[in-house]
Amino acid sequence: MSQAAPIASDSPVVDLRRPHPRFIERVPIHFARQHALLGVESERKSVVLVACADLKSRSVIDNLALTLGLETRPMVVDRDALQAAINAAYAAQDVDVGRLLVDLNGHGESHAEPLQFEGDLLDRQSRAPVIELVNMVLFEAIQRRASDVHVHPRVEDLLLRLRIDGVLMDYKIVPKHVQEEITSRIKVLGGMDIAEKRLPQDGRATVRIGSRTIDLRIASLPTAYGERVVVRILDKGARLYSLDELGMPAAMLPQFASLIGRAHGIFLMTGPTGSGKSTTLYAALQKIDYRALNVVTLEDPIEYDLPGISQTQINTRKGLTFAAGLRSLLRQDPDVIMVGEIRDQETARLAIQSALTGHLVLSTLHTNDSVGAVARMLDLGLEPYLVADALLGVGAQRLVRLVCPACATAQPLASEQRQALPFDRAVSEYRRGQGCDSCSGTGFRGRVALFELLVVDEAVRALIHQRAPASALRDCARRSGMRSLRAAGAALVASGRTTPDEVLRVTHADDGVSEERTDAGLRL
Repeated sequence: MSQAAPIASDSPVVDLRRPHPRFIERVPIHFARQHALLGVESERKSVVLVACADLKSRSVIDNLALTLGLETRPMVVDRDALQAAINAAYAAQDVDVGRLLVDLNGHGESHAEPLQFEGDLLDRQSRAPVIELVNMVLFEAIQRRASDVHVHPRVEDLLLRLRIDGVLMDYKIVPKHVQEEITSRIKVLGGMDIAEKRLPQDGRATVRIGSRTIDLRIASLPTAYGERVVVRILDKGARLYSLDELGMPAAMLPQFASLIGRAHGIFLMTGPTGSGKSTTLYAALQKIDYRALNVVTLEDPIEYDLPGISQTQINTRKGLTFAAGLRSLLRQDPDVIMVGEIRDQETARLAIQSALTGHLVLSTLHTNDSVGAVARMLDLGLEPYLVADALLGVGAQRLVRLVCPACATAQPLASEQRQALPFDRAVSEYRRGQGCDSCSGTGFRGRVALFELLVVDEAVRALIHQRAPASALRDCARRSGMRSLRAAGAALVASGRTTPDEVLRVTHADDGVSEERTDAGLRL
């Protein structure tokens, strides 16, 4: 009978990076965590080294020998290192979504149950097929750095899509007969009403992958072929970036730092959803001395935890809007206020008034470029003199995909590409990824930000007072040294980090003609 062997004096060093596959397959993660155990490969195939924090679980280790059908040998290791190794071992499991789809195709109906979420996505034991499928899709989406999961009902099937590096890609096709149960399962996670299928709903959930906490924002919408569901993924464990790490040009960085170091005024970041505006503002907040200043935020959602800063979550259902929250924050004696987004006239007016009464206000707007933010504030009904006096500057940004370094090759630059991009030097070629396992066949891996910075100086301020058109503001800013988003992208193409098509996809022409973002229907 297999049993646990005693610890010998010549005990080998345990390599926690080599978990035993049979242990991972047969032992649920919640059991491994509870008893602080991890099976590790040894030189002998018939022996499993069981890393443990202490020997109090000796009887459990003896039972593991029966479960594994192998001899177990306990080895005492550091508890913190062990817990980290347990999370890493289960996170490295292969996600076999295809196997689940085959299983579901073989049944007339699935066996999903509307259970509340328990445990984390790494625990795949004793789950009904649809529950396991949803967990595994979410797990793989997070592993692939996806920002959104789209559940798209069609006439004959259900299409699952992932947005990776800002581009929407087809992921899996699911049988039509499990559509209702998949959408119901996701709605259960979000605390939504599974019986209500005729009206749009919003929900939230928090899941775990080992030590990582992931927030999910879930939105459903009735369509002709069933409910469409989108899950926004927010990784609470993602690290904060400093200003130096954002990729801001060296000439722009001191200008930006100077603007956010002012005692009062308003600074705006602009760009479409998912362009990294909040990440930039979080980096800016880290430069502010929260020990000497009272820094408060209004966010929807709170994406990162900032030490020393009071952060408030917007809750429109309870009446806590940006405008209502801002009025309350002004009674908290703030020095610096970050407002997640200016969406309406009331919030815009309160933000401007706060900036004029001795507060530094940071916020975001959805406009095509930095100059467009001025027109948007005026369109919201604000008087030009208020905007001109309060506005310190406006930053605009986009995220472009980086060429995969594992499969990039040189390509000749076409004449139309050379004409479309404002290169500051002669460029004859660029680098483009051919597609490989490292980048899931897309040719891209990771993203970097393009920046544009409008500094409101006396010349720009005078034009705002006059309600000058955007073209006049843009020309004035360029004479002062402002570089457009497309010019910033051209510099990245010249350095071999991205492609001309990628820059043209996310930026608009420098003459102010806007272009809508397009989602390439790429297949993984």
